[in-house]
Amino acid sequence: MLPYNKKLKNNSRYLRKNMTEAEQLLWSRVRRKQIKGLQFYRQKIVNNYIVDFYCSRAKLVIELDGGQHYSNEGKKKDCNRDNVLRYYGMKVIRFSDSDIFKNLNEVLEQIWNAV
Repeated sequence: MLPYNKKLKNNSRYLRKNMTEAEQLLWSRVRRKQIKGLQFYRQKIVNNYIVDFYCSRAKLVIELDGGQHYSNEGKKKDCNRDNVLRYYGMKVIRFSDSDIFKNLNEVLEQIWNAV
């Protein structure tokens, strides 16, 4: 079982109710077992992080990156986060918000191949 920080529960709920446009679009394509019959979860708490999307059977984390992720500080935080998630045996793939809007089919193909 994955470590779970209970203190993040309210924040996780808030993020599920207030997803970005990119998250909403990707969620519409991965929910209800649309990819290889696998269940994806959104805004899942793992350790001290809330990941955008998570598939437990494939141990896959999908992160969508907006502008704040491209600053030096954002890149460093993402690297640390990815290392922690990999420590728990997860594969992490990242897409920019613009990838979701401009290349959704390619993104879905990469997710399909990752699971």
